[in-house]
Amino acid sequence: MDPVQTEIMKNRFTAIAEEASTVAYRTAHTTFVKQTQDFQVALARLSGEFFAFPMMTGVTSGSGQSIVGLISHFPVEDLRPGDVLISNDPFSTGGVVTHMMDIHLARPIFVEGELTCWAWSFVHASDIGGAVPGSISPDLYECFQEGLRLRPTKLMRAGALNQDVVNILKDNSRIGDAVWGDLEAMMAAMHLLDRRINELCARIGKPAFFRGVDDVMAYTEMRARRVIAALQDGTYSFTDYIEGDDSGAAVHIHCKLTIAGDEAQVDYSGSSPQVHAAFNFTTGSRTHPFLAMALTNYIQTMEPGIPVNGGIMRPITGYAPPGTVMNAEFPAAMGNRFVAVMRTYDTLIGCLNQAIPGGIAACGAGQAGIIASGWAEPETGRTRVAVVEPFCGGSGGRVRADGVDATDTMIGFLKSTPIEHVETETPLVVRRHELVPNRFGHGRFRGGASVAIELECRAPEAHITVRGLDRFRFQPWGVFGGHSGTNTVTTLNPQGEAQNIGRIKVLTLRQGDLLRMVSSSGGGFGPPALRDPARVLRDVLDDLLDEDAARAIYGVVIRDRAVDEAATAVLRANLPQATGYAVKHGPAREEYEATWPVERSVALANRVLAAPAGLRRALLTRARAESAAAE
Repeated sequence: MDPVQTEIMKNRFTAIAEEASTVAYRTAHTTFVKQTQDFQVALARLSGEFFAFPMMTGVTSGSGQSIVGLISHFPVEDLRPGDVLISNDPFSTGGVVTHMMDIHLARPIFVEGELTCWAWSFVHASDIGGAVPGSISPDLYECFQEGLRLRPTKLMRAGALNQDVVNILKDNSRIGDAVWGDLEAMMAAMHLLDRRINELCARIGKPAFFRGVDDVMAYTEMRARRVIAALQDGTYSFTDYIEGDDSGAAVHIHCKLTIAGDEAQVDYSGSSPQVHAAFNFTTGSRTHPFLAMALTNYIQTMEPGIPVNGGIMRPITGYAPPGTVMNAEFPAAMGNRFVAVMRTYDTLIGCLNQAIPGGIAACGAGQAGIIASGWAEPETGRTRVAVVEPFCGGSGGRVRADGVDATDTMIGFLKSTPIEHVETETPLVVRRHELVPNRFGHGRFRGGASVAIELECRAPEAHITVRGLDRFRFQPWGVFGGHSGTNTVTTLNPQGEAQNIGRIKVLTLRQGDLLRMVSSSGGGFGPPALRDPARVLRDVLDDLLDEDAARAIYGVVIRDRAVDEAATAVLRANLPQATGYAVKHGPAREEYEATWPVERSVALANRVLAAPAGLRRALLTRARAESAAAE
């Protein structure tokens, strides 16, 4: 491997991918793409691994993905220049598609008649039909309720559009023209990728191109192995929960991380069986990036110049037993699947805190509440659908820095929608969108603060769905002496006869109704008594912390907008300052685990998964009923 040539090729590949991603972003139609940026475009080698993945626009969580589960349905001899493959089916693509609202496209790139690589794109369709506007509700339990499911097929054949497929897509969406506009944007971006790869190969030749792909991916693998090798060898485990399926029972996510030299194994055995709700996702039989995202993010943090491609996954083995929440089987619903993705992330962070001396981070808000609205057009009566806002919450405090306010770092790729756009595109008025004082996990490095949003309905009637809400019950955990974060709260008409409504499935708003949502917040890292008093003062001056809390929790006395150093020293002498590894989960989880300790949840999950698929739900329900009766 020539290091200079490898760096040149890395930059060329990245530039091509970034350019195409920008084209898709600038030409898309729906709010969730042109504002929030839930889409992506990339280049994959013939094996399906990505070798060039953008990081400046669009979703950044799929760089370790492989599209083999999509392209393997089409023999090479049946492919032609100008073909475009399409699917939104998680089950037939082996987890390339992770819920049906994500429509994936792939275009074979031929150079001088030889298949050379693949252009790929996906877009989150704001509606693909189904039971509710936006196609997603947490209580849907079968994929059939979530809209159109299209197995891998050809959308274009040798450059000719398959109008039958286009018609199926348009006819099954409440906003078919807008969704099709997004797909046209993705195809334009893939066409550009095709052109740029042909131009590059014409300049340097195909052998140099293939060698460049191999070297760039090997370089990423080498740097990933270097980071893993610096972790402490051993096996570490951690547990967290999604807060409920349709029965209201907690859904157990159990992670075991094994570090051996420069390789890592992530195993989710012992996690709950797939649920009768939309929290599932599928990962197939290979190492899926959703199972290892916390580790790959850590690698990229420690190696900031690392090329972003599938080579990062080569030292990592990920496994989730078939039938679990994170490797669900047909016909599981998956619309709300990112709650489970975030919880797998949190559990792996919990393992890394043990494998990395001094730890890495506390738990973030752990939700991505995608607010969608549906309403009837006055002129036609047709239902319009638009995504309003990705509603998140602060990330966890970190080993050397506070958490990020209002957004969890693992979903930082989702952008807020400008208020002016929301009020133009929907019948909603944004009354407030702000950080909330005194709502974060306290610590030496505090968690990111909660965010609140208030939406007023101006239409006679509008329907609101919010996928991804969680942490109403169990708090985001603090670590190394840090406090746990705060819970999510949703309220209807908070200034009148307020109703605490909890997780939102399909909420009907009448004209004048006000919906207020307050997110969960990040947990704290390290003891509050070790926080720099200047940071405490800054939070007070920013109205994120009041003076009473500064005194009681941090031992910092503030008078006349300044720190009273002498009084602070006296107070802090009596506050705990231990910094050893410990996790603060909060009282709700402690109470739950008094009845359902981790070992018992693991044993139950393994016993239920050993039964035939059709009996698992009944066995789980009976076991929980017997436990409740025995209490």
